[in-house]
Amino acid sequence: MAIDTAVPETATAPHDLAAMAKATGTRYILALFVTLSGKPCAKLVPVEAIDQLVSDGAGFAGYAAGTMGQQPKDPDLIAVPDPTSFTPIPFVRPGLALVHCDPHVEGEPWPFAPRNILAGMLRKSAAAGLTVNVGAEIEYFLVNRDPDGAIRTADASDTSRQPCYDARDVTRMYDHLTEISSAMNSLGWGNYASDHEDANGQFEQNFAYADAMTTADRVITARYLLSVIAEKRGMRATFMPKPFADRTGSGMHLHLSLWNSAGSAFPDPGDTRGLGLSPTAYSFIAGILEHACALQAVIAPTVNSYKRIGATSTSSGATWSPRYATYGGNDRTHYLRVPDQHRVELRGGDGSANPYLAIAATVAAGLDGIERALDPGAPGSAQRRGDMLPMTLLHAMDALEADPVLTGALDTAGPGVSEYFTRLKRDEFFAWHNTVSSWEIDQYLTAF
Repeated sequence: MAIDTAVPETATAPHDLAAMAKATGTRYILALFVTLSGKPCAKLVPVEAIDQLVSDGAGFAGYAAGTMGQQPKDPDLIAVPDPTSFTPIPFVRPGLALVHCDPHVEGEPWPFAPRNILAGMLRKSAAAGLTVNVGAEIEYFLVNRDPDGAIRTADASDTSRQPCYDARDVTRMYDHLTEISSAMNSLGWGNYASDHEDANGQFEQNFAYADAMTTADRVITARYLLSVIAEKRGMRATFMPKPFADRTGSGMHLHLSLWNSAGSAFPDPGDTRGLGLSPTAYSFIAGILEHACALQAVIAPTVNSYKRIGATSTSSGATWSPRYATYGGNDRTHYLRVPDQHRVELRGGDGSANPYLAIAATVAAGLDGIERALDPGAPGSAQRRGDMLPMTLLHAMDALEADPVLTGALDTAGPGVSEYFTRLKRDEFFAWHNTVSSWEIDQYLTAF
C-alpha cells in the first residue's frame, strides 16, 4: 500500500512548517543542506523543537561540514529551513521528513552555499523576464564492496553484454525500483519510468520536470533516498561517474526550458533550421556551447568524471558521453540534444555534479548567449565549436578560471567562491596524480 505523504493545502498556506509536520505525522525533521562538493549535511530535529528551528535555524560548524569556504575559527553556519521544500519521507523511517535549508552566517546568506548560488542566478533570470524549468536524469549503479575494497555488481546475474532495458534485469531489481518509484510518486514527483541503463548494474528512474530550484532539491533528495533504500537491501547506490573502466559511466543529463509571461520561450513553428526553435532558444544553446569547456568544470567536477568523458569504447559498444561541444536534433551523440521544440538536453554532466551549481552555471552560460544574441551555427554533427572538451579535471579548472561568465556564476551570492572552488579541485587533481596506481605498477615495474 502506498503511503500518503501529500501535505494538505490547509497546511501549505502559508507554508507553516509546524502545521505541515503535524498534518503528515512527522516526528523528526532532517534540516539539510549540501556542500560545494555535494555532500548532504543535516541535523535531526524533533518536532518539539520545530519552533526553534524556524526562528533560529540549525547551527553547524561549517569547516567540519566540508567544502563550505570556512576555517575552524569562523562563525557557525546557520541552516535556515525553506518550508516550501518540506518533504515527508516515512518510507525511510516512520515519522521522518526533510527540509532543504539556506545556510547563513551572522544573519547573511552564505555565498559558498550551493542553494544560495542557484537562488541568486534565478533572480538574474527573473530580472530578464525568464523562468527556468529543469528536468534531471539521475543514473546510478547498484554495487557491493568486497573486503579487499573491490566493487562488483549487486545483482550477480546482471552479466549480459548489452543489458540496457533488459526486462529480466529490471525484474530482479523489482523491489528496489518499485520502492523508489512509489516514494517519488507519493511525493508528487511524477515518476514515469524506471529502467536498466547501458551498463551492468546501472539504473535510472525518471521524474517530471519542475522549476529549477525544486528540481535541484529533488536531485539531492533522490540521491539520499536511493542511497538509504539501497542500504536496506544490503546494496550501495553510487553516483560516481565511472566506477567500472569497461562500462558506460553515469550521467546527470539536464533538460532545460525558458518561460516568459507569454509561455514557453523556445518554440517557433517558423524556424528555418528544422528544430522548431525560437531565436531565444538558439542563443541560449549558443551560450552553453560558447562556455562548454568551462562549464565542464562544474557539471563534471571530479577526477573520475574525465574517465567517463575520455572513454573511447565500453563493453556495450558506446560511451554515450560527448567529447565535443556540438548540438543537434534528437541525436544522443551531441553535447546538446534537442528532443523537441520545448527543451534542450545538456548531456555533458555526470553523477558527481552538484545540481545547484550545475544548473546555475548552465543558466549563466545560456543567458550570456541571449544577452549577446549569439548564433550556434547550423545543427548537425559537422558543426564543432572550438576544441574538444577538457580531458582532465585540471584542464577544466583552467578553462573555468579563464571564463568570467562562469566564475561570475559561482560568485553570484558573493565573491571568492570560484577561486575557492578551483583551488579545491586542483588540489583534488594533484592528490590523485600523486597516488601510484596499479596501472603504473603493471606498466613500469619491470619495463626498464
